[in-house]
Amino acid sequence: MSNTRGSKICVVGAGAVGATITFALTFQQLASEIVLIDVNKDKAQGEVLDIGHGLPFLGQMDIHAGDYDEIKDADVIIVTAGIPRKEGETRMDLAAKNVKLAKIITDSIMKYYNGGVILVVSNPCDVVTYKIAQWSGLPSSKVIGSGTNLDSARFRYLLGQHLGGIDLRNVHGYMLGEHGETQFPAWSMTHIAGVQVDEYARITGKSLTDEEKADIAFRTMKSGAEIIKLKGATYNGIAVSATTLVRSILTDEHTIRTCGTVLNGEFGIKDIVLNVPVSIGKEGIERIVEAPLSPAEMELLHKSEANVRAVLESVKDI
Repeated sequence: MSNTRGSKICVVGAGAVGATITFALTFQQLASEIVLIDVNKDKAQGEVLDIGHGLPFLGQMDIHAGDYDEIKDADVIIVTAGIPRKEGETRMDLAAKNVKLAKIITDSIMKYYNGGVILVVSNPCDVVTYKIAQWSGLPSSKVIGSGTNLDSARFRYLLGQHLGGIDLRNVHGYMLGEHGETQFPAWSMTHIAGVQVDEYARITGKSLTDEEKADIAFRTMKSGAEIIKLKGATYNGIAVSATTLVRSILTDEHTIRTCGTVLNGEFGIKDIVLNVPVSIGKEGIERIVEAPLSPAEMELLHKSEANVRAVLESVKDI
């Protein structure tokens, strides 16, 4: 496992998500240098000053506002810039607006890019990740969508609550497919401390009916919209989610996460970004974990595929 000192991270976008990710990276001391890039240079500088004033309590880091020329020699480039999702608006509703913005960002990154992993957080994440992989010409392993990594955490949170508030670190489960309305939990891969979840519910006397499973899946999928309705935006959860992915890259952890990646025949699907279990290390996605899914889960994966392909078709000329 390598050390994160000496590492350089560039965060593109100083909005709520980008600024909170930068703060989370700083709080965990995950790099020696963090560059915050935004077209609104005053906003980026203000966020840098606000975060930097906490450094005496945390440790020495070089955090500054910059421009795309500082992409050079970055270990991780995090793309967060985009128009935020409004109440009642789906991630896919954002496609045309944010894909156009992503094209400008990609061109700006590649002008100075000489290595590193691109982590895409901007929504609709699956579509933007696919387009950045396409435009950049980089190996698909180098472009990762944060995708359902956060949705999987939400799923684990809700399932842990349902099963009696058990330690969430013992709850293991994955949301697959689209980072959006057709995402689904792979119940066949869900377990509590190594015990298959249905068996765990049986031996502990907890109820976990098909109706309750469907409710947990629905509430997981709607979690982002619920937060937006209550407070206007989501940024804390995604900041922690993105930070865990950055740590996996910088420290070469070989962590299994559910992230967006271009499939090349895995699960019988090609040339599209979907969220599946992947191993993440210093080079990005090391391998796709083609875990066996039930026939019902495969059907849901193909439903996600159709949904994402429809949006990609609508933005194919951008």
